[in-house]
Amino acid sequence: MRPSPLPSSGSSSSGPGPSDCRPSRAPWLWSALGLTAASATLVALVALGWQPLLDLDEDVADWTHARALAHPAWTETNRVLTDWVWDTVTMRLLVLAAAVWLWLRRGEKVLAVWCVATSAAGTGVQQGLKAALDRERPQWEQPVDVAHYAAMPSGHAMTAAVTCTLMLWLAREFAAPANARRAVAVLAAVSVLGVCVTRIALGVHWLTDTLVGAMLGIALAGAAIGAWYTLLQRSWKPHGHNDAAAAAGDARG
Repeated sequence: MRPSPLPSSGSSSSGPGPSDCRPSRAPWLWSALGLTAASATLVALVALGWQPLLDLDEDVADWTHARALAHPAWTETNRVLTDWVWDTVTMRLLVLAAAVWLWLRRGEKVLAVWCVATSAAGTGVQQGLKAALDRERPQWEQPVDVAHYAAMPSGHAMTAAVTCTLMLWLAREFAAPANARRAVAVLAAVSVLGVCVTRIALGVHWLTDTLVGAMLGIALAGAAIGAWYTLLQRSWKPHGHNDAAAAAGDARG
């Protein structure tokens, strides 16, 4: 089953329809490649024990843990945000809700499955990397929160980044009003940055865990979007293409 063309943000108000401009996969794929390379560099530096980076991780962790112990209200706020607002389950349910909307309201069944598959792939990648890298989480005499599995990459950060990137893309592709797109962009930025802050503030992740998680999440979603455009281009034809071809055939006849 071939994917159906998405309406572009430049579509006219007369109704949805295929874009007259061929969608570009290059920006998404290049961004994914660059962020993956940056993530791999950070992972390599941590694995090799590059001391300046490890010292930065420890300094940030010590400072934020001291704040967490000194300010219980701040700590509880971070716990609520990380366990409910930016929790991995919440983020995956948001993708699922978007997929249901695509399937039922827009008839984009293949794209709905594609978005869910991208979210699932993010979960698989993060768990695989955690097992492979097996980095220890910060250890405290007085922990303010607990977390399971290895530290790198941060699953919360990666899941939020995958989800928010997909939401931004869908808002643009389905021609959401400008104010709505700006609101989505702000919420996405706040969510990705915010979840990184909460995981560090609660003492369950190093700074580099969250950076790697966020970059890999954006990279994975970007690669999925680029791959979608690749599939889309196989069935794409400019508006009026068939009419022009038919007219050319009549002229030759």
